[in-house]
Amino acid sequence: MSSEIRALEPKQLWNKFADLNAVPRPSKKEERVIQFMKDFGENLGLETLVDEVGNVIIRKPASKGMEDRKAIVLQSHLDMVHQKNNDTVFNFDEQGIEMFIEGDWVKAKGTTLGADNGLGVATIMAVLESDTIVHPTLEALFTIDEETGMTGAQGLKGGILKGEILLNLDTEEDDEIGVGCAGGVDVTATREYNEEETPEFKIGYTVTVKGLQGGHSGMQIHEGLGNANKLMNRLLFDGFENYGLRISEINGGSLRNAIPRESNAVVVIDAIHEALFEAEMKTKADELRFEFKTMEPDLEVVISKTETPEKIMDLGVQEGLTRALYAAHNGVYRMSPDIEGLVETSNNIARVIIKEGAVKIGCLTRSSVDSTKQDLANMLRATFELTGCEVELSGDYPGWAPNMDSAILKVLVPIYEGLNNGEKPHVAACHAGLECGILGTNYPEMDMISFGPNIKGAHSPDERAQISSAQKYWKFVLEILKNIPKA
Repeated sequence: MSSEIRALEPKQLWNKFADLNAVPRPSKKEERVIQFMKDFGENLGLETLVDEVGNVIIRKPASKGMEDRKAIVLQSHLDMVHQKNNDTVFNFDEQGIEMFIEGDWVKAKGTTLGADNGLGVATIMAVLESDTIVHPTLEALFTIDEETGMTGAQGLKGGILKGEILLNLDTEEDDEIGVGCAGGVDVTATREYNEEETPEFKIGYTVTVKGLQGGHSGMQIHEGLGNANKLMNRLLFDGFENYGLRISEINGGSLRNAIPRESNAVVVIDAIHEALFEAEMKTKADELRFEFKTMEPDLEVVISKTETPEKIMDLGVQEGLTRALYAAHNGVYRMSPDIEGLVETSNNIARVIIKEGAVKIGCLTRSSVDSTKQDLANMLRATFELTGCEVELSGDYPGWAPNMDSAILKVLVPIYEGLNNGEKPHVAACHAGLECGILGTNYPEMDMISFGPNIKGAHSPDERAQISSAQKYWKFVLEILKNIPKA
C-alpha cells in the first residue's frame, strides 16, 4: 500500500512519511530512527549532529535572497505511540507501519499510524531535501522520547540552537495555532501484598473489558470516553461481599498518555454463587453499555470460566485497592477560568497491574497551572497512600505559558487568513504536552508557535491523517517559510 500513499499530494510530504514509517521507532528504542535521520542529513551534505541524549539537529543555509531573515528552528519528535487492536499481530520493534487509504484519510492496519508526529518529521525532511522551497536559515530539531517522558527535549542543552523562532509541527487541528500547552507529572503507586492459596470451593473466571476507543489522554480527556481501568473496577467492586470474589490478576491499559482501551482480570468466586455472579455481571455490563452507548458503541464486557488460579491477593489489600481506584480522580479536574473551553487540569488512570504479589498503578496528571497539577497529584498520592501504597511523582515537565504578543503569531495569523478566504484561525493553548515549554527553559528568548494538519484518534489504533488537510497544511508551511521577518 506504500505506493498508494506515495502517490498522494503533496508527494514530497507523503513520500517522506512513507520512508519514515518504514523505520520502527518506539519511544525509548529510537536507535534505528536516529541513525536513519543522521544518514538522511549527511547524505544531503548538510551539517548533521546527534547530541548526547539522541536528538538529531540538521542545519541548512538560507535560500538565495533569504539570508537576511531570522533563522528558524523546525521541530518535531521522532518517536511514536505504539497501540494495536487486541486481534492484530504486529511487532512494533521490528515492523514498519502498514498504511492504507480510506476516503480522505490515511490509516494503519490495526495499529497507530504514527502521524503524531511523523507528519511533522516528514514535513521537515521534505523542506531539507528540496532545492526549490524558499526558506530562511534552518535548523531542524528532531527530538526523541516525546511520548513517554520528553527526555529528548529535557536533555537538549542551551547554546546548541541558534534560531530565533521555533515552529513546532505537533498540533492536530489544521485550523489551530498553538501558543501554549499543559505540563505533566507521572504519578505511580506501588505496593507488595501476600498471595494466598485459593480456598476450596472456588471457581475461576476471566473478566475482560474491551472495544473502547481509547485515544489521547490530553486532547481527548474531556470527551467522556470510557476508561477500561475504571470500568473494570466498577465490575469488581463489592464482589467479595456479593459472591466471595477474590482477585488473582489484573492487567489494564498500556501507556500513560493513552486512555486505556482494554482491561483483563482473573478472579475466583464461591462456586455456590455461580449463577448469581453471571447474572449480576451481565446486568452490570448492560448498564455500562447503556451509559456509554453514544461514546463507546463497541464496548464489550466478556465473562468466561477459566481454570481456577492457585493464588489470590490478600483480601485486605484487595478491598483497600478497589476502594482507592474508585476514589482516584480520572478525567477533567478543572477547566481553565481564563481560556474558554480549555481543560486546565486532568488525570488519566492509565495502567493497573496486579500480579504475583505486586501492585502498580500508573497515572499521568496534566495541567497548564503548576500549582493545580501538584494539587491533583497530591490528591492521588493521598488516595493511594491510604491503602498502603508507596507513591512516586516523576517525570515532571513544565507547561508552555501562552504569549498572545508573540511576533511570529502576528505573522502566521494573516497568512492563514489569506490562504483560507478570510477564515480566522483558532489561536489557543492545548491540554496536550508539547515540547515547547521544556525547550523554553534553556531557550527563553526563542519565539515559539505550534501548528499541524488534522490528525484524529492519536494514541489509538483509530489514528488517521486527513489527506485534504495535509494539502492545506503544506501550503501554510510554504507561505510561512517565505514570510519569516528580517533579522
